Amino acid sequence: MERFIKTSLQNKVWIVTIDRKDALNAMNYEVLQELDLVLKALIKTKNIGAIIITGAGDKSFIAGADIKIMKKLDKKTAYEFSKLGQKVTNRIEQSIKPIIAAINGYAFGGGCEISLACHLRFASENATFSQPEVKLGLIPGWGGTQRLPKIVGIARATEMILLGNIINSEKALNIGLVNAVFPKKTLMNNVMNIVDKILLNG
Repeated sequence: MERFIKTSLQNKVWIVTIDRKDALNAMNYEVLQELDLVLKALIKTKNIGAIIITGAGDKSFIAGADIKIMKKLDKKTAYEFSKLGQKVTNRIEQSIKPIIAAINGYAFGGGCEISLACHLRFASENATFSQPEVKLGLIPGWGGTQRLPKIVGIARATEMILLGNIINSEKALNIGLVNAVFPKKTLMNNVMNIVDKILLNG
């Protein structure tokens, strides 16, 4: 039974929505585990061509890992939580079907890292991005230290990781973090149109 992950099918495209609006779609164990199971099943489904990941509501894509949960972790459980996040991002990155991020708000920490694992990233005008782990004395733990430099270059990635600053959608586009920016109301329609064009190819 889907609790935090909602799915809907449009033509041959599954839309996967992280639905934990009360926490700005932050990721805890349950959300990560459910997302991993859903993606595993959808990637294996023969009659679909692509997957879109987005967040519920109009404020947040994924606001990162749930800080309230992380505060309670010891070394062992923190390691396990990090490995689970890496498992999800690796599954996205290694998918044989294109997985596209429709980033409709905050993409902070683990949320930014999940978008980095996607094959294409499209943002709404209100989207903002950050790797703020440094403010907690941490580094990005779900692959951001590896994927971010590959996408935006070493200098810009190092700046984001060491400063933990927030960048808006315009700057994200300028540095190559996202492929395009659309008005918030038309984000999903534009992403669907792009995916439809992808699926017309052989």
